[in-house]
Amino acid sequence: MKMPKTSDILGIINKIAPISLAEEWDNPGLQVGDPGAEIRRIMVALDPTPEVITSAIDSSCQLLVTHHPLIFKPLKVISTATRQGAQIHSAIRAGLSIVSMHTNYDSATGGLNDLLSKRIGLSNCVPLQVTTPQEMLKLVVFVPTDHLERIRSVLFPYVAPMGKYRDCSFATEGDGTFTPLDGAEPFIGTVGIAQKVSEQRLELLVDRKNLPRAIKALMAAHPYEEPAYDVYSLLNEGEKQGLGRIGYLSDPVSLAEFAGRIKKSLFAPGLRYVGDPSARLLKVALCSGSGASLLREAVRAGADVLVTGDVKYHEARDAQDLGIAMIDAGHFATEVIMVAEITEQIGRTLCAAGYRDCQVMPCLIETDPFRT
Repeated sequence: MKMPKTSDILGIINKIAPISLAEEWDNPGLQVGDPGAEIRRIMVALDPTPEVITSAIDSSCQLLVTHHPLIFKPLKVISTATRQGAQIHSAIRAGLSIVSMHTNYDSATGGLNDLLSKRIGLSNCVPLQVTTPQEMLKLVVFVPTDHLERIRSVLFPYVAPMGKYRDCSFATEGDGTFTPLDGAEPFIGTVGIAQKVSEQRLELLVDRKNLPRAIKALMAAHPYEEPAYDVYSLLNEGEKQGLGRIGYLSDPVSLAEFAGRIKKSLFAPGLRYVGDPSARLLKVALCSGSGASLLREAVRAGADVLVTGDVKYHEARDAQDLGIAMIDAGHFATEVIMVAEITEQIGRTLCAAGYRDCQVMPCLIETDPFRT
């Protein structure tokens, strides 16, 4: 029975939401656990609360994937006398690893803000605040023909997507020549004798942020003692990624009606809104969770309304002054939608990779801490 390791799940998550997209203050990724542990059952949840951790343990899970991180700041002590310390001890004792995908999933293409946009009926969406413009580089690697697919597979995790396509590369065949010098330990050939080898020129697009890791992976996997590779700067514009989204409704609708639609689509027990109930809306900005800080970005982008959660009194007053409507649908309601989506995505990817016996389940016990 083939089972993935924690590190395999981390690789899947990094494709869904690359860690490079995370905000500087954030701490996504492996929070607790063994990267080499075998995973037979996975639970997905919004928050790593004590109740959720207990549920994952009682469900015989070896991995808990959450949106919000268990650990935000460096810890000075891990004691069962503290809530956080007790959670960490419980997970370790039970052999439960905990992984988070936070602001990297918020900003990712197809991530939480795109999921929220789709849920409330927006189209033609782009990031509201671009935080990670990609600087594209071309990585060219020369590799023996019979090692081409191995090097491709090693580098694909670091290759930038091209629109809705990923794992893009191009290879051309040619002859490589070299003469090993004294002290060399050539993979092919003999010291002092000129060699001609059939090689492939492999070309891939890489985000500059991922280049160091791509080169490290290349050096570890390439059969040659001194792999030949080139890095070229490009004028190509990379994909714009960032926080929030701004898009359009199919038809203008009143603020009151749109608020009602959101309440229904997010299964929210209630919500608050700022503005004239009869105001007509067409261009909509949003940010899952706590996004009122993007209010002025929404105004600059020409949005009629900003949909988010955790709106404070003075932020509502700012919206009135700026002439933009706001809908506070709640932190929980705008983010808990990730649970079903990530459960499905991880499960589908594991199945495609041959890990059909690894189960992925949503956490079903979470509720909004607020009562309306």
